[in-house]
Formats: sequence, C-alpha cells, structure tokens
Amino acid sequence: MESHKVTIHWERGDQSFEPEHYPRDHEWQFDGGERVKASAAAGFHGNPDCVDPEQAFTAALSACHMLTFLALASKKRIVVNAYDDQAEGFLGKNEDGRMAMVRVVLRPRIEFEGDPPDPEQLAQLHERAHKACFIANSVNTPVEIE
Repeated sequence: MESHKVTIHWERGDQSFEPEHYPRDHEWQFDGGERVKASAAAGFHGNPDCVDPEQAFTAALSACHMLTFLALASKKRIVVNAYDDQAEGFLGKNEDGRMAMVRVVLRPRIEFEGDPPDPEQLAQLHERAHKACFIANSVNTPVEIE
C-alpha cells in the first residue's frame, strides 16, 4: 500500500473567531514540498484567490482520469500530443439531503499524433480510464465525460 502525506496548516492570528468572520485561508503542503494557498469556497466566506477543497476534488478527478487515459493510450501506441480538460464539479445536496460534490463533468479535448482514434475507440478509452482511475474508484460522486 502506498502512503500520500499532506500537511494542512491554519492560524487564526489576531482575527475574530465569530462565525461569519474567522479566517478561512490556510496552506496545504505536499510531501514533495509543494505549497498551495487554500481557503473555503468564496460562497462560504473563503478567499476566491485561493484553491478551495471542491476545486481540488474536481482537479483530482480530472487529473487522475487524464493520467490513466494517457497510460492506456500509450500502451495501445496511440500518441497523444496535448490533453486539456475544462472539468466542472457541482456542489449540492445529495440523496440524504447533505451538502456534497454531487456530480463532476470532465470535458477532455485531446490532440493526437496522426489519425485520431474513431469515436467508438475514444469512448472505450475514456470508459477504461474512468474504471481504472484511483480517485474515481474512491468516491461515489457520478463522473460524466463529455
């Protein structure tokens, strides 16, 4: 089993700790040393200049799908030159009435070397990538690929 470590650091400083006014900004430090300024989503009194957990969740699903897709394409000798995704995660109430990421839509646009796979082959690659994606296998949020 592999371990992935992240350190989260938050401080109140000299700011109030009233419900609408305490600071939401914090820092994520990953085991490779990368630091990311993070906050709550803007709609929850967060800083819009920082990454929020819902964006990170959406990015993790998108990146995992992309990396899995690239691995599968490479094994099939389908050369990919570029991959872009305008992923979108939706926060709402789940079936139990609790706030959750209720849906994520991935919109990958891929440039291939030479002739691209036909639409059926491409759909199969995306389906296989989705089924093999570690993050998608870890959540119950529906993930759609457009």
